Amino acid sequence: MITSKELRNKWIKFYEDRGHVNIGAVSLIGDGQTGVMFNVAGMQPLMPYLLGKKHPKGTRLCNVQGCVRTVDIDSVGDATHFTFFEMMGNWSLGDYFKKEKTKWSFELLTEVFGFDKDKICSTVFEGNESAPRDEETASYLKELGIKEENIFYLDKSNNWWELEGTVGTPCGPDNEWFYPRHDNKCCDTCDVNCDCGRYVEIGNDVYMQYKKLEGGKYTELENKNVDTGFGLDRLLLFLNGLTDGYKTDLFIGAINYLEKVSGKSYDDDKNAQKAMRIIADHTRTAVMLIGDVNGITPSNTGAGYILRRLLRRAIRYTKNLNIDSTEMLGVAKVFIDTVYDEAYPLLTEKKDYILDEITKEIKKFEATLASGIKEFDKCITGIERKNEFMSAKDPNYVKETVISGKQAFRLYDTFGFPLELTVELANEKGLTVDEDGFNQAFKEHQEKSKAQAAAAKGGLTERTEVTTNYHTATHIMLAGLRKMFGTKTEQKGSNITEQRMRFDFNCDHKMTDEELKYLEDFVNDVIAKKIDVVCNELAYSKAVANGAYGVFNAESDDQLVTVYTIGDVDMQICGGPHAKNTGDLGKFKIQKEESSSSGIRRIKAVLIND
Repeated sequence: MITSKELRNKWIKFYEDRGHVNIGAVSLIGDGQTGVMFNVAGMQPLMPYLLGKKHPKGTRLCNVQGCVRTVDIDSVGDATHFTFFEMMGNWSLGDYFKKEKTKWSFELLTEVFGFDKDKICSTVFEGNESAPRDEETASYLKELGIKEENIFYLDKSNNWWELEGTVGTPCGPDNEWFYPRHDNKCCDTCDVNCDCGRYVEIGNDVYMQYKKLEGGKYTELENKNVDTGFGLDRLLLFLNGLTDGYKTDLFIGAINYLEKVSGKSYDDDKNAQKAMRIIADHTRTAVMLIGDVNGITPSNTGAGYILRRLLRRAIRYTKNLNIDSTEMLGVAKVFIDTVYDEAYPLLTEKKDYILDEITKEIKKFEATLASGIKEFDKCITGIERKNEFMSAKDPNYVKETVISGKQAFRLYDTFGFPLELTVELANEKGLTVDEDGFNQAFKEHQEKSKAQAAAAKGGLTERTEVTTNYHTATHIMLAGLRKMFGTKTEQKGSNITEQRMRFDFNCDHKMTDEELKYLEDFVNDVIAKKIDVVCNELAYSKAVANGAYGVFNAESDDQLVTVYTIGDVDMQICGGPHAKNTGDLGKFKIQKEESSSSGIRRIKAVLIND
């Protein structure tokens, strides 16, 4: 059985032996500039370099990058959905291209992982009116020994990568690798296009060989890139001949712990199995987010809200196992001490902090559940009063005996009540629950969440003059805060829309009216002075020596960073973009100052144009 640690090491060694530099992983948490809440793909941190910026480590790179995706939180509980996962990646930045990459992917699969070359299947781009059929990749695959009948040409929706809604960005075809779980065909035409689940996608190689033009046209790039992504969790599952992701060494320790404390069997009790999967997955992701280099804590907004939702869903499911919710701490220790001790050593350093934050959230939610019981009782009282009132008016009135779907979903979404708990409590009162109505409300909620997630992802490339001005204003405001409270004051989060800015920073007290007025006046004074915003690219060590600051993890002292300077007011390391002159911003007005989480304050402000 291959372990996750062995798989990580094999991946890195394979590419290091071929001239790649292991660049390590970056934070899971969005930096507040890109519009993405979490790092959702292995290539996401490398986007500036795929777009043409020179990487300080060279043109051949590799790593294993942690990712968090939360659009499908409610799907976690089956055998294959996870909120945290790892992507094994390697990149060529204008270096090698298709011939070398197909060869190396083939060698990795056959020589390192032992896949049968006669069973390997591959898909390539079939071509369209804008870009030709990828016969080049197909020819290399055939030369390597992949059977011609195992090479499939698929359309743009399957084998093409590009950033939607952009112009001037790199894009191109991709080559996806598939392997059958077993040899039993569901029908005569069973292949990678079949929905029976026989074939599993192992990974893919994206060939960024075109530049996207207006009108859906493309032109060849002079410097072509390769972006490879293989899912560690999925490949680990497959290499060990498993179909249940919770049976790999990433989860089995946590599952064994939950079996021990609950006295229930993972394999023999399906309800317990679902609960164990949810507790294990959500606790793992919580550990990773709290223990991250830019770690977050549970809160009611943004990334902190997602973390809170994960923890509270896990807490709810401890009730299904009839165990104390503090047993989640034992699950967390398995991940910190055993599973990720080598790959993520910071978790060990922050162990006590991580466990303390989980403990605090458990205590808060236990109190929230008590509030939920009160809300449920109010719901019942409302039905009883309506029945009593209507019966007095009409002797033939048929009493209401159903809790509406919207009421049940509110209990679920606001107070953390799972539907089954509402049903159980309703039955004790001689009532039923409109489960179809609940499911409809749930579906509407999911669609709204996915739309919001898609909008957040789209923020990665979309900028306007208004949001650019707001971003510049956050720099000026932070300079004012540092002048008041000292240089230990740092940005802890940011969210900008067309209508307002929201900014989080560390502070040990609620700001006074005098402090807020000083800050507002400070920003407006800088705006009134109409100072040019100057952009320079410097080596990281020189930028810091010159007085630049910012939430930035340099890979080396000589790494080039972008520095934005606003006169003698502010000098920050930042990816931008910024206004050209502070006079472009308009009048700055603070609307609200409040607590975001323990030790973190939040300011909401607007820019008003006369």
